[in-house]
Formats: sequence, C-alpha cells, structure tokens
Amino acid sequence: MTAGVTVRTVHDVASLAAVADYFSDVWQTHRTAPPYPAEVLRSLVHAGGAVHAAYDGQRLAGASVAVLGAGHGTYSLVAAAGRGLGHAVKLAQRDWAVGLGARTMRWTFDPLVGRNARFNLVKLGAVGTEYLVDFYGPMTDGVNDGDESDRLTVTWELGATREASAPGPSYDLAPRGPVTATAPDGDPLARRDGRHLWCRVPEDVVKLRAADPVPALRWRHAVREVLSAAFAEGFRATGMSRDGWYTLTLPTEEAGA
Repeated sequence: MTAGVTVRTVHDVASLAAVADYFSDVWQTHRTAPPYPAEVLRSLVHAGGAVHAAYDGQRLAGASVAVLGAGHGTYSLVAAAGRGLGHAVKLAQRDWAVGLGARTMRWTFDPLVGRNARFNLVKLGAVGTEYLVDFYGPMTDGVNDGDESDRLTVTWELGATREASAPGPSYDLAPRGPVTATAPDGDPLARRDGRHLWCRVPEDVVKLRAADPVPALRWRHAVREVLSAAFAEGFRATGMSRDGWYTLTLPTEEAGA
C-alpha cells in the first residue's frame, strides 16, 4: 500500500456522489452526465456490489465498482486511480471478492491502451480471454469519442497472481518469427512463431485519438483484425512488453510449459 493511502468500500450518498464526480473527471464528461451516476452506484451497492474508494489523505484518488457474477466469479465494471494506486484498488477488489467466495474476476479494457494491458496482464497476472468488437457502441465521453469501442476481456484467477510466482515462458517474450501483418505506421504489426503470436499497439492511442481520430481508427481496425483472428483460433493474451507488443499463446503451449 502506498504511504498515506487507504482503500475502503463506500456506501453513503455523499461518498458515492464524490466517486461519480471522480469518474466524470477521468472520462472527461460533464459532472451532470457521469459515466456512473451516484444513484446507479447506490443501487449496485444495495444489490450486493461494492464501490471501493482510494483516499490519499483526504483526497479521493481512485475508485472501482464490482458486482457478483455467475458461478464463483465477480465482474469489475470500472476501475480508475491515480498513478501508483491502481494496484491497491484492484487488491481491495480482490479481497472483497474472495471474502464472498469468488474464484475469478473479469473485466474489459481498451486493447489499444498498452499501459493498461501491461498492468492487467503483467502486474496482476490476468489473462486476455475474449475480443469484443465495438462492445459499447458509440461512446461520447472525452476519452473515447470518435473511436469504436472494441474491448478485451481479461480473467483474473483470485487464488494466485503472477506477481507472487516466477513468470512463465510466455510472460514477456520478444517478438520473433515472420511478419504476418503491417501496422498503419508501416512497421510490423504482428509476428508469429509456432504457437506464439505477437501484436503491437500504438505508443499512446489516447493522445493519438485526441490529436487525430482517423489514424487512431486505422490502428483500431488493424489490431482488431489480428486479435479477432487470434482469439477465434484459441489464443489467449498472456503478456505485454514495455514497448507495446502483446504476447498471445495457445493454451496447449501454456499448459505444457
């Protein structure tokens, strides 16, 4: 836990309203139209879900929302935090879920945002299990406006995380093998070598989309073509390098490693 930071569940109207405002600021919407209104958060908590809030001293610096899922799983609807606090928020979600008997947690994220992919796949040890095309339809917030809302589903096994064990061989492999697709910038987009596949994302799609959504959309379609085909073949996303390359692995290879 970062010094001076506490993470706790919140239930009262005032705290939930502050979380709704925080999400508005993160996703750059007017506070009168937050992505998750306070009354919706209140209903989710009343129905058995959890809203976690991270406080740096007295300042709200992160928040997340989770609900119970089918079977022995939970679903994280949204999570956002200031730099260095995301891990604390996710661990608090995990503790809450494990306390209810959950074995897994799932959520989605934009597959073009490499830093989030690295956090989810490397820091937490979750695995990308599903590619969803234009999952939300058109989005009009200040972060996603002008793009299509493809998402990657990740599944997090709550009993153990990669950070507590030795990395597997598919954790952060350097791309190799022949180029199988070319990126919008003219450099390699995808490579494949046997039962591993690599796919590259832009350095900062959020900045690119804000500057000019047209090339960002080209990246969206290019990555979609590679990842959709890979997941249809049975690949899973198991790593993300610091320079923006996904590692995808066929489960038979991963299980035999």
